[in-house]
Amino acid sequence: MNLRALPIIVRRRTATLFGAVLLGIAALVFARLADTASGLFLAFSARYTYAPLIVTPVGLGLIVALTRRFYPLSRGSGIPQVIVGCDDARHAVGRGLISIPTAIFKVVMTVAALLIGASVGREGPTVQVSAAIMAMAHRVMKIELSAAVVIAGGAAGVSAAFNTPLAGVAFAIEELAAAYHQRLALLAMVAVMISGMVSLGLAGDYVYFGAMHQRMGFLSALMIAPVAGIVGGLTGGLFSATALAFGRTTWKPVALIRARPITLAVGCGGLIAGLGVLTHGATWGAGYEMAKQLVESDPQPLWFGPSKIAASLLTMLSGTPGGIFAPSLAAGAGIGNLIASVFPYEPLGPIVLLGMIGYFVGVVRAPLTATLIISEMTDSRAMVLPFLISAVIADGISSLVCKERLYHGLSKAFVEPADRMEVDEGL
Repeated sequence: MNLRALPIIVRRRTATLFGAVLLGIAALVFARLADTASGLFLAFSARYTYAPLIVTPVGLGLIVALTRRFYPLSRGSGIPQVIVGCDDARHAVGRGLISIPTAIFKVVMTVAALLIGASVGREGPTVQVSAAIMAMAHRVMKIELSAAVVIAGGAAGVSAAFNTPLAGVAFAIEELAAAYHQRLALLAMVAVMISGMVSLGLAGDYVYFGAMHQRMGFLSALMIAPVAGIVGGLTGGLFSATALAFGRTTWKPVALIRARPITLAVGCGGLIAGLGVLTHGATWGAGYEMAKQLVESDPQPLWFGPSKIAASLLTMLSGTPGGIFAPSLAAGAGIGNLIASVFPYEPLGPIVLLGMIGYFVGVVRAPLTATLIISEMTDSRAMVLPFLISAVIADGISSLVCKERLYHGLSKAFVEPADRMEVDEGL
């Protein structure tokens, strides 16, 4: 059949429908694999307490070696790759930034990282995988690739990963789109809606971190929300600044470490394993269980937040494929737990969510996405106003600590040398 004989509007809508359904299914399969891998490692580490001291560093070194050897563009979160892909979608597919082989390898290595206890999430990788699937669907239907296609795929990936459709649209606006226009809005919303329906139909109406139905008084919210914004923005900004500085500094000791990526991965793996053993497994994986317990007002040790931040930073610096979305949300829950210790007479759940949104915005600098994603994933829409207060303050504080947004800073590592010179000259 000659697809080009079909009207372009038919081909475009077919590609969007097919891509959104396929990526929704892929996101759910990825989630099931990731959860299984995390569960297997937790069971393994509970039975053999000190085995991760060997398994995690050796495994992380092997994952990084395989990544650098076969698919170096699959390293890290996946969101920076999609940001670069928006500039020239066709070229990005050709390079492998948003190709199907890279997406498959990304899934396998992220699951492998969870299988050895690395502090990674599947949400960032889902964005890269979803953008690759959407691009593939449009190529099959003989549609010219554009930034709108890549952005729609990435936004639908957020929706499918968290079951948060509104946050998917917000993510498209804040993180992926340099200029938001009507055609992009329609394409992104259609893709997000379809992928969300697939996720809802196959996985049910679930809330990612559990439901939080506690209420906080108006005056209490006005007092605690700014505190969460300041603390979260400061700590999240420091995380981003450290991550970006490590990749760019010319300081000789750090440059020597960067020049030995396998050794770096093994060293980071050893420190991650040490943290996991010391915290009795609290820092392993994405941190979903600990965060859920905090959201549901089950107090946890005060050291959870700082230790989770350390584990996430070490995993990120190691260069392994894997995201920071879920680990950042879990670390933010830990920050909220710390803040709650200063306000012992206030309900724990709402403060945990304020800490979660403050730290998450501090890291990724996407206040609208954070507000929607956390309200949707915890069924706490009544807290939207305090969330916005924390998010706006955290964004401002983080911008003072780290002037460049994390994902956009990381995306420069995936720009080809000639293009990178043009980007630097334009700053």
